[in-house]
Order: sequence, then C-alpha cells, then structure tokens
Amino acid sequence: MQVSENTNDDFLFIDDSDEDEIFDPAITDTWKVLIVDDDPEIHSVTQLALSDLVVLGRHLEYIHAYSGQDACKLIEEHNDIVLVLLDVVMESDDAGLVVVKHIREQLKRDDIRIVLRTGQPGYAPEESVIKDYDINDYKTKTELTRRKLVTTIYAAIRSYQQIESVTKNRQGLERIIGAAGTLLGQHTVHGYASGVLAEFNMLVDSNSSVFCSRGQGIINGADDLSLYILGQSGLSEAAINTKLSTLEDKDANRQISRCFQQKKHFFDSESATFYFSSGGFRAVIHLALNKALTTIEVQLIEVFLTNIATGYENVHLFQKLRNAAYKDWLTDLPNRLDFVNLLDDFCQSDNDELVTALIDINHFSDINDGLGQDIGNQLLMAVSARIRTLSEKNHLARIGADVFGIIGPKEWVNPEALTALFSQPFSVGEQNLLINACFGFCAKNSAGSRGVKVLNQINIALNLAKKSLHEPYVYYHQEMEDKTLWRLGMIRQLRTDFADNRLELYYQPQLSLASGKVIGAEALLRWKTAEGKFISPAVFIPLAEYSGLIIEIGNWVVEQACQQLKKLAASKFNDVSISVNVSIPQFKRDNFVDTVIEIAKLNQVDTSKLELEITENVLMDEPQVIIDALIKLKAQGISIALDDFGTGFSSLSYLQKLPLDRLKVDRAFVSDIVMPGGSIIADTIINLGKQMSLNVVAEGIETLEQEVELKRLGCDEVQGFHYAKPMPADEFFSFLEKVNRE
Repeated sequence: MQVSENTNDDFLFIDDSDEDEIFDPAITDTWKVLIVDDDPEIHSVTQLALSDLVVLGRHLEYIHAYSGQDACKLIEEHNDIVLVLLDVVMESDDAGLVVVKHIREQLKRDDIRIVLRTGQPGYAPEESVIKDYDINDYKTKTELTRRKLVTTIYAAIRSYQQIESVTKNRQGLERIIGAAGTLLGQHTVHGYASGVLAEFNMLVDSNSSVFCSRGQGIINGADDLSLYILGQSGLSEAAINTKLSTLEDKDANRQISRCFQQKKHFFDSESATFYFSSGGFRAVIHLALNKALTTIEVQLIEVFLTNIATGYENVHLFQKLRNAAYKDWLTDLPNRLDFVNLLDDFCQSDNDELVTALIDINHFSDINDGLGQDIGNQLLMAVSARIRTLSEKNHLARIGADVFGIIGPKEWVNPEALTALFSQPFSVGEQNLLINACFGFCAKNSAGSRGVKVLNQINIALNLAKKSLHEPYVYYHQEMEDKTLWRLGMIRQLRTDFADNRLELYYQPQLSLASGKVIGAEALLRWKTAEGKFISPAVFIPLAEYSGLIIEIGNWVVEQACQQLKKLAASKFNDVSISVNVSIPQFKRDNFVDTVIEIAKLNQVDTSKLELEITENVLMDEPQVIIDALIKLKAQGISIALDDFGTGFSSLSYLQKLPLDRLKVDRAFVSDIVMPGGSIIADTIINLGKQMSLNVVAEGIETLEQEVELKRLGCDEVQGFHYAKPMPADEFFSFLEKVNRE
C-alpha cells in the first residue's frame, strides 16, 4: 500500500517500510483486535478495510462485541487482546466510556490500546476522560478513512509493543532481583545449581535444562577435569553428580562441551547454551527450548548471568568454609558438628531399624606415642576405610581424635558387625597393627528428640563400655542417663553443702585391748544435707573422687583433725591420736605431702599423733611414688597405717618397703572370727604385723566374743560398735572423759 505524494491527509508520518507489509499466508502470528460497535455494518466495513494488513510481522485477528457489556466479558476472557476499536454510544450514551473504565480500573490492563470511535460528534468524551484513562485516539467514524484507520492501527500496536517490551523488561528485572535474593539462601553448589535452573524456568519457555561444571572439589571422588551435571530440570534426578558424557542427548553434550571450551554462548531455534565465570569458577547452562528466545529474553539472561556468576563464586567459597567447619581434615568425613546434624535427621526419621554408635579405638595414644603421629593418621584412614565397607547406607563421621560415629540399619550397625571389623590387622605403611575398640550404641526407639541429646546418650553408653570388664559394647538405656543425672546432681549438691560447712568429722574411738583405754580415733567424714538427711560415705566419697572435690575435702579433713588434736592436747588427752583416711587422687597431687606437713605445722600439733590411713589399692597406681611420699611424711613424725589389709592385691615385697606403724584388720576377717576356722586370716595378719614390729588394729568388733578371740590372737587395738559408734567431736570428748578417767 503506497501513499500518494499529492495527498493532503495528515498521515504522512507512517513508516514506508511498514507499508510494504502485505498479506502473507505463511504468517501465523496475529494481533488480536476487539471491534466494539452496536452496528454490524461497522464490523464488516472495518474488517474488510483491514483484511490484507500485516502489522509488525503479524496479521490482525478480529473479535466482535455488539455492546459494552459484551465487550467487558470478552476482554476478561481474552488476555491477549492488544487493541480495542470502541464505539462510544451503544446501549447507553456512555457505554464506551464504561468499557474504558472497566479495562483500566477493574482489569488493571494498562497495556491494551483503546481507540474511541463515534458516529455522533456531539457525544464526544470530555478531555479529562481521555487523559485519565489513557485512550490512544479518538475519531469520528466519518473521518476514519481506510488510510487514517491503518495509521491509527499502526500507531496503537506500536504503542502496545513498546509497553509490552517495557513491561517484560521490568518484570524480567524484578524476577532477576527476586532470584538474586532467593539464591542468596543457597549454601551448597548443588542447591545453587537447582535454584538457578528454577529461576531460568521463570524467565524462558524451556522443557529441560542442565547446569554443568567440573566436578573436582564438588563431587566426592571426582579427581579429573571432566564436566559433571550439578543440577537438572525436566530430566532425571539420577543424572545429578554424573559425568556429562552420560547425558543421553548427545547434541546437548556437544554444545555444552563446546561452550565450556570456547567460553561463549551458543543459540539455535531449539536450544541455548550459556557460559559464565567469576573468580576462576566456570559453569555452563544448557536450555532445551520450546521456542526461540526473543531479544528481550536474551538481554535479561545476560543480566541474570552476571548475577549468578558472582553467586556461583560465593557459593563455592561458602562451601569451602562449610567444609572447613563440618569436614574432618584428615579423613574428609563429617566431623562432630556435622554428625550432630546427621543425628538430627536420625531423630526425625520414621525408620525404627536405624541404630547409631560411637567407635573408640583402644590405646590409640600409645600408637601415636610409640610409632609416631604419621602412623597414627594412616591408621585412622585405614579404620575409616574399613568401616565404610560395611554398607553404603551407613553415615560415618569422625567426631574425636580416635572416635568415629556411625548411623545405619541395625543389620550393619551392631556389636557383631563392628567387632568383626577389628578382627584382622590394619596395614599401615610397613606395620600390621592389630587393634580393638569399644562401642556405645543407641537404637532409634531409645533416642532423644535432638542430635545433641543422642550424642550425649551414646557417649554415656561408650563410657560404660570402656569401663566394662565383660563386653566391649553397651547399648544405651534411659536408666543410664538417670543415674548420670543423679550423680551430677549429687556432685553439685556436695559442692554446695561443702561450701556451706555441712560436712562434719565424726570420731570412732580406738581402744587398747590390754588397758581398755582410748588410745586414738579414726576421723570419719559425714554429710548431713540441709534437709537433715545423712548421705552415706559409700555414696559420696566415690563422687568426690570422681569430681576431684576430694582434694579440697581431704585438705579440710586434715585441717579439722589437726584442730581436734590441739583441743585434745589442751584437754590433757595429748596421748590420743587421730587417724585420717587418704585417697588415691590426693596422693597424685604433687603438693600433697607438703600440704599435710604445712597444715600440721600451722596448727602446732604433735605430728606423731597424726596418722594417715591408706589402703592397698593406693599402691596399685605408681607404688614407688606412693612409697616415696610416705617416707617423706614419716620423716616428719607422721604415722602411717595400712587399712583393710588382706582385701587388696598388693605384693608383700611392697609391704616391706612401706614405712608403716600399724596394720588394720578388715571387718570382713573379724565378723566370723569366733566360728570354727574363722580366725585363720586374722591370725595370719596379726602374726605378720608382730613380725614386722607393727601395732595391729582390728575393725568392726561388735561382740564380746570377738574381743576375747582377738585378745587370744594377740591383737593390740580394736574399734567397733561394741565399744562406740562414730560420734561428733563434743561427744567424743565426753566419751574420753568417761573411759580414760575411770
């Protein structure tokens, strides 16, 4: 359609290049135009006038409405209408204006172009209406010649296309900004790859996509430069973490490889392959398209790629930080922190067949010390490799220097299976090391609700297994934790009550069998709680030793005993001695001997009246150290007694080396002393004491018959309920007044 040079119409602004567009039956894309008029003839004339028109590469497709009400319905049904040729006066004088308001205000369609037409010039809309509602043009039907109608159509559709382009760009940029925020929440490479592809699906019409990069440093076991599939959409989940060469679409395989090698994008009508990099981290995204990308889509993708390239570098750096925080540097296994996360999943699992366990290598420090840390590290690698062979379904972690954690089905995680792993030596360098281990187990039905809780539970079981003399494994049960909580509560209460001076020394008199007089007393610790309840020494002494509080308590006991000796001397009972029990932890303190001597000197007591009682078990741990300490104490005049003699396992050779003053016969050898044959051990101990020039004290005398028998055997001294129970200091002084002055 050509424009005559002598025309005086005001449509000379039409682009001549567009005028060359004529009807082409090969063109399938259309612009939808809604003709709204109550006159059917107007519909026919308009469609006839524009029947061969091609605008911006598309034909026109017509939809017809014969009232304003019908027009509103059709616009709601067809969201791809680009232009409305709208009569003003139809079923009412302002029917066309009502349609305009409906389009702009109700449907919020600012993109649709509107051309108002009227056959009655007197019903022209007000100027404010045209401004307020973005009306593209307003013409009377009589002035709309074909040429002017074509001009109006061109202008309206161009305007629509510009608005659509701006809108798509705005929406695309909004998506990119939103995607950047979403992708910031991804902290793993695989999660990031999947997130990027999900955002691509929002930007373009794609039926499948893959995200590829080199797998080294990302995928376990990937030690070459091959490309791997890190994320996919529209394919199989099984494709993730596999090499690109396994991709069934060989064309896509070639395009991705070429794109990665040549570092540039490639496009065709059915696919697009994009390259991006940042900070040395490179990747390729391949899209299988349902239709070719538009210029706008390519521009938006370029912007998006800039963002995701930076994000891809960041997620790599984040993953490195995460590996540093959650990976064991030696074995590349999850570490303690990550094992807690795995235990969280274990707690939430519905699989009651799951079991978790801790594996503790016995005497690992000896291997490190004897063979070197390098051999120790190689051994840990060998152990982790062998544990991995149990099952791929297991989760393995290294949570301590020589402790591994494992989670898996009970058919693999059980005492028999784990013990069998250590039945054969481990080949480490030139060494073949046969080692064993202890195991703590916790079944799913016994587990707590959080990973930290479960780790504590299997720790409890492991600690019990390490102390067990029978089996090297223990399964966790609730009563174990109850006992542990009870022990911790008792230790806490003991600390508090000790600080509040609720501990007290009771004194059990020791009498001479020859004279019947009190020659001394054993200081016995008593604990009376704030509620007035006495806690047995058999309960709290082991707790004090376990917690280390026995050191402070032991020093306090020596201090209290020395103060009582001062009072005894001042009360003219300076011939009465006091004996104090000493535990193994006290002897292990380097300053123990000096502390005892210093306390005695500060209280200005006769050290010969202070006696320290030790048991045979003290000698089991570093006997020579104990002997040296006792010799040093003996040199200061302090007496030494060996308590519970005959119940331990000490060697008689050590007994000869001890600087002893007294032997104490345990109550176990006194209780049956009057029975036929019941005095043999007591007689042996008494005779041994005599031969070593030691005084012998028998404990636990409860009857006169026992006293008579001990006299017959030649025992020197006695103590027990037959004479007096342990008593507070004031009662002990009263007892002395009564017995020693009679």
